[in-house]
Amino acid sequence: MNTKIFQIKLKEELLKHLKYSFGKDPGHATPYDWRMSLSMALRDMVVDPWFDSTAKTYDSNAKRVYYLSMEFLIGRLVEDVAINLGFEDVARETMRELGQDYNAIVANEPDAALGNGGLGRLAACFLDSMATLGIPAHGYGIRYEHGLFEQHFENGAQVETAEGWLAQRNVWEFERPEVAYIVGFGGHVSEQDGRSVWYPSETVRAQAYDAPALGWQARWCNTLRLWSAKPTSAFDLESFNRGDFLAASAPEALARTISRVLYPDDTTETGKELRLKQEYFFTSASIQDLIRRFRSTNDDLRDLPDKAAIQLNDTHPAIAGPELIRILTDTHGIEIYEAIDIAKKCLGYTNHTLLPEALERWPEYLFARILPRHYRIIEIIQEQHLKETGSDIRIIDNGNVNMGELAFIMAHRVNGVSALHTELVKETVFGDLHKVYPTRIINETNGITPRRWLYNCNKPLRRLINSTIGIEWPNDLEQLERLSQYADDAAFQDSFRAAKRENKERFINWLNEKRNVSINPDAMLDIQVKRIHEYKRQLMNLFEAVAYWNEIKENPGKNWTPRIKVFGGKAAPGYEVAKRIIHLINDVAAVVNNDPVTKDYLQIIFPANYNVSMAEILMPAADLSEQISTAGKEASGTGNMKFALNGALTIGTLDGANVEIREHVGPENFFLFGLTAAEVVERRAEQDYSRRAIEASPRLYRVLNQIASGVFSPDEPHRYGSIVQMMYESDYFLVTCDFDDYFAKQREVDKAYQDIKHWTKMSILNTANVGWFSSDRTIAGYAKDIWDAKSLYER
Repeated sequence: MNTKIFQIKLKEELLKHLKYSFGKDPGHATPYDWRMSLSMALRDMVVDPWFDSTAKTYDSNAKRVYYLSMEFLIGRLVEDVAINLGFEDVARETMRELGQDYNAIVANEPDAALGNGGLGRLAACFLDSMATLGIPAHGYGIRYEHGLFEQHFENGAQVETAEGWLAQRNVWEFERPEVAYIVGFGGHVSEQDGRSVWYPSETVRAQAYDAPALGWQARWCNTLRLWSAKPTSAFDLESFNRGDFLAASAPEALARTISRVLYPDDTTETGKELRLKQEYFFTSASIQDLIRRFRSTNDDLRDLPDKAAIQLNDTHPAIAGPELIRILTDTHGIEIYEAIDIAKKCLGYTNHTLLPEALERWPEYLFARILPRHYRIIEIIQEQHLKETGSDIRIIDNGNVNMGELAFIMAHRVNGVSALHTELVKETVFGDLHKVYPTRIINETNGITPRRWLYNCNKPLRRLINSTIGIEWPNDLEQLERLSQYADDAAFQDSFRAAKRENKERFINWLNEKRNVSINPDAMLDIQVKRIHEYKRQLMNLFEAVAYWNEIKENPGKNWTPRIKVFGGKAAPGYEVAKRIIHLINDVAAVVNNDPVTKDYLQIIFPANYNVSMAEILMPAADLSEQISTAGKEASGTGNMKFALNGALTIGTLDGANVEIREHVGPENFFLFGLTAAEVVERRAEQDYSRRAIEASPRLYRVLNQIASGVFSPDEPHRYGSIVQMMYESDYFLVTCDFDDYFAKQREVDKAYQDIKHWTKMSILNTANVGWFSSDRTIAGYAKDIWDAKSLYER
């Protein structure tokens, strides 16, 4: 079908949906009506490749990948789908003919509230790449009603309100009322005829909602299946009529609570219980579903490892091992040690953290109460592990059920997500288990989809790349290496700078609409966007900004490099230190941004509610990418890859994937500072290391005094005393020790930015040399090294 014919067809289908699906004519349609009608017309185009891919998978009885993740941060889909169908220009022109602004219609779509940060965005990139590579796969997660939360600021402090993304219809999903599974909690286990029988005291019904996950050029389409919790018992009319309204609605309340919010605050007992129930809920439904699918075309469940690869994205779905064993043993009569062996052959586990406290653990009494059958299965897994290995590493230990150890022991492969992270996993969090299973841990460095993170979000640079090296690079990102030969070319540099300028102006216009802020497009756009956490060291970035402000105030006539510092990210509702850091950033910004002496040289911006759509505006505009976590703490990072792909230079430590990015772009094109992971360990062993670092740094000492004395919080001078005290007494993440090196490196950045031609060359070489960080390469590695899964089409 040629472009003109398709445009006519799209227009016809769009207007049909506008009339018959939404009951509107063009003269009365709202942006919502236009967006939904366009989405439905595009969705109709996805169904055929979706059906074709499913049929090919069933016909070949191929091995499927099942990717279990608490988060899928998929972002907006209307433009993504149009691009993967190859009809972006057609959709844009169709909307123009209908008198509509395509960009405004796209922006009308809310971000799906299905994730928080890197974990969920990685899962979304992996879905894109599995479809692009033609690997049959299902993503499994939870259809959150309200997601994490919507972030607002009141007097600079974070305030959380419920996300309302499902207040509108989610046009991309297909409700599957016939696909539902019972999930139980609590109760007791009894032995009957030599079999264990679990009698749950509570049950909910997991109902499926499917969304197609379309790959590049619509050559393959997989499925994202999300579970929504529904009551298993009908509304209790008798209780309602008696006036006992709470009892009448109790089953529905329990069910809705389970799939209502991502990561409920687990600082309370009820919060812990809800989190455990959430994790078991979606994992159980997913395992039941994949077994049903297997049995529809296969007879012997002992062959399951040949047809199903189950990947655990972090420890949240670690209960998959015991749940699979329970079903194989209790439902299908397979002997338990054989069931354990089958489960291990199916399961892979991706570790995403080097923070021991981030490896989930549940109080033993809570776990045994909520999942009594699984508790007994874990005891058997542990007994087998101890007997076979002679190890003293236990899953159940010190009153806790340790999900990291469970995931490790039950997986046939455990992967880290960057070269450094994988080696540190072997040495630290799983050092003892690595000695017992020395070949189990492998590396699969993370990646990002180039379709969303360059082709879609950075159209000015996309046009330049297409005109320079052709149009095949979104399917083979390492083709970008060919741009290196143009790094010194004056005309190409001019075009590259023009693309960056266009992106910066887009960001400035967006910011002005959101906050009525006007900033200088020639200023360096210096961005740190990520979850707010002490180890990511937003504090160090802020302290440097205050120190820079001090220097400018003292010598305003100097040739300063103007900077716009942008922060973005959410703090977990129960993480008080992180919330205090956000408040401090906003308080500092209120003072610095209104200083008449410095405001032309330094501005601090913190847009609320950072999400995928905001990232798609910020990352193409960035000049400098802040990747400044304490060495040895960030597993990988993927924001670092997105910024570099879009031509931002990195200032960073040797942490996570920074190490490999620096290797690929060249040390001369990366601003390195800070202690190494080994030096961090050594420094922590020194007495009073943070206090001595502060006393040795007049700049940092002054900054901390300003904060402690209320310069940035005159209405409450001691508001941030606890942060200053933490820096002196318990600076575990070594902000104080790396500060002076960081400040000095930032002044090198200032100097480099003033040399426009050389900065542009460095920027070009970053874009040209990060093609290796495509998630297509990552998924190809998983398929070969972990899943033994094959593509069902020829690329």
